[in-house]
Amino acid sequence: MLDRAGSKVQFAGHETFPCRYGWLKKTFDAIDLAVNEDERRRVFSPEVAISGFGVGKNMVASMRHWALACGVVEANVVRGKIVDFLPTRLGRTIFGAGDPFLERPGSLWALHWKLVSGPGRATAWYYAFNEFNDGIFSRESLASKLMARLDDLRGAGVLAGSRITSATVERDVDCLIRTYVARSNGKGLAEDGLECPFAELGLMGTLAGVGAVQFRRGPKPSLPDFVFAFALIDFWQTHYPSRGSLSVETVSHEPGSPGRSFGLDEDSIVERLERIDLVTNKVLGWDESTGLRQVTARSPIGALDFEGLLEDHYAISEEAA
Repeated sequence: MLDRAGSKVQFAGHETFPCRYGWLKKTFDAIDLAVNEDERRRVFSPEVAISGFGVGKNMVASMRHWALACGVVEANVVRGKIVDFLPTRLGRTIFGAGDPFLERPGSLWALHWKLVSGPGRATAWYYAFNEFNDGIFSRESLASKLMARLDDLRGAGVLAGSRITSATVERDVDCLIRTYVARSNGKGLAEDGLECPFAELGLMGTLAGVGAVQFRRGPKPSLPDFVFAFALIDFWQTHYPSRGSLSVETVSHEPGSPGRSFGLDEDSIVERLERIDLVTNKVLGWDESTGLRQVTARSPIGALDFEGLLEDHYAISEEAA
């Protein structure tokens, strides 16, 4: 949560550009193919990146932001200064071999999870999916409530010294909505349909005639069970590492949970948990023997390799193909 001890908030960085098709692969490849630390560090420098990526300076900054926010690359920071960039295991799983052109829905769901499941580099994205409770909203109402939340945190001393302005928050909210809702060109055509891949997930939509946006909660049939299990274990290890079980309510409604981040309703969560043993080779299991609906871990949760589940998803998909 935003008020969790040690939480950091971050706004801007995207230069008002939603993540575009091809950007994550280009940034991953540039980091992965760099021959040494100095070359990796200079990947995003203007003298290298503008010609290398074929975009302007602001878009280079945006590409860097999205690659970090989606967990495709990570920054090696020493004494507060970035000295290197490295490809992550998730980046290698998707862009190294599994799905370099984002043709499989599971890839987008996994990247979306990394983007919204913690405050991280995209605080507005986390807040909208995990702490904001309005099913139907306007840009103004979301920005206003997020700003009020930040003001409360400042008052409690959590964000002491923060200078986040309402204009910054409003720009983030606008970019957030454009990330998940394709913008129309006024002729009924989706102008940004090919711009931001996350619009394919169907997590938000506009309400015709009222100028409002709606979260779409429901089963999410394009979300693979392997990716759901990957997210569940990540959430479990991050928030409840000492627990041997989690209730359906926790998995469905807690901030940072798969239910909130994926927009799943409780019935859909139950359906997925009832078959979780098949996905995790019986390491996790569904239990309602005591009258409580819960998922249980049959091995210490901290020892589970949740990223390995994602690798299994790609291996099985490759075999099926």
